[in-house]
Amino acid sequence: MLEWFPGGESLVTKAEHFPSSQTPEPYKGLLVHDHHMTITMEEYYKTPVRVRVLARRQEGNSYLRHIVLERCDTGAVVQFGIVRFDFSYVTDAVRDEILAEQTPLGRILINYNVLRQIDLGAILKIQPGEALQRLFGCPADCAVYGRLATIFCNQKPAVDLLEVAAPVRETTGGT
Repeated sequence: MLEWFPGGESLVTKAEHFPSSQTPEPYKGLLVHDHHMTITMEEYYKTPVRVRVLARRQEGNSYLRHIVLERCDTGAVVQFGIVRFDFSYVTDAVRDEILAEQTPLGRILINYNVLRQIDLGAILKIQPGEALQRLFGCPADCAVYGRLATIFCNQKPAVDLLEVAAPVRETTGGT
């Protein structure tokens, strides 16, 4: 998933597993939980977020996309994500709304009351590659944090995720 990005830019220069208990705030609060990132980002930034799809690929019931979540008030990127969704575990209406690419995934699953469980797989400390540096507006030596997770829809492993929180600046945080 990491090597597939428009323009051939690298997403990650280096990634290492990081103990969730040692994840610094505010990243611990943003990543170490079993909630949808859509809701977590909206609560932290105190504004709705919108999804912008950077790239997509679909083969049968498998749908892969690279996205960013942006603040609705300023347009600032607050999260980068790679989502791989198996549509065989959801209704056609849910699939169609995801494919419309207008609403963040977490909001869609909530709106359609899809029974879901989020399994946090790992926290990662990441040295961003060119693509993440550009999206986040950060230098190469900036550490960012992300998580690997699986969303179970109706008790089936429907979604695999890499979610990377943008560097939090004092002026953009949840203050």
